[in-house]
Amino acid sequence: MSGFQHVLVSRHNGLGTITLNRPEKLNAFAGLMRQELATAVRQVADSDDIRVVVITGAGRAFCAGADVAYMREVLESEDWEAAEGLVEAGRQVVTTIRSVPKPVIASVNGPAAGGGANLALACDVRIASDRASIGQTFNRIGLHPDWGGMYFLPRLVGPSKALELVFTAEMVDAHEAHRLGLFNRVVPHDELTAETEAFARMLAEKPPIALALAKQAVYESGGRQLSEMLEIELEHQLQCFRSNDASEGLRAFLDKRAPTFHGT
Repeated sequence: MSGFQHVLVSRHNGLGTITLNRPEKLNAFAGLMRQELATAVRQVADSDDIRVVVITGAGRAFCAGADVAYMREVLESEDWEAAEGLVEAGRQVVTTIRSVPKPVIASVNGPAAGGGANLALACDVRIASDRASIGQTFNRIGLHPDWGGMYFLPRLVGPSKALELVFTAEMVDAHEAHRLGLFNRVVPHDELTAETEAFARMLAEKPPIALALAKQAVYESGGRQLSEMLEIELEHQLQCFRSNDASEGLRAFLDKRAPTFHGT
């Protein structure tokens, strides 16, 4: 998997790592970088040998959001079609992350601002360095949150706190973000890669069908009633009952050994 200008992709022992690679610009999005990211996520998630996807940034930042100089060029030229395309490309990234059946982890190695913040929030789990920070910085440049921020943020912190974070446009440090529920875990910076990999490997050893169906159910639950979720749970559980992984899991439990799941 190669050929991207600003996105690096590596695969190792069931993990697919996607690295935003514009470190000199704090991995801010410009050009076709958004489209490259969406394509990379889809390609990695579609690989049979990949169980978990990790997204991180090169250098000292996770992602600074939009490249302001590039954005200014688009707006000053009044190319509204191009401007709409930027927002649409961000939407494509978010919907791709949410729709792929494999866990997607954000390994937040530094500041995540604007679209970069909401890229992190779009991921299933966020593990952050103690040097990381996150913020809805859009109105600093006169813009409105996108990349799904208006969906993710109030669901994580509640509407009032979400509005405070959006109105102030302040960056929140790693420990406060963890307290608010924006980050799942905060670890020492030098241990971020190892901690992310350890968590990802733990997920990679889980039954893929069960994880995929659970991811789908959790994200469907926001707009469903209890009766509907009980029907979804029944459907998903029957799929699991019929899988080889369920047979393996039960045998391993009774044999008092670690199971080996194959996603079948």
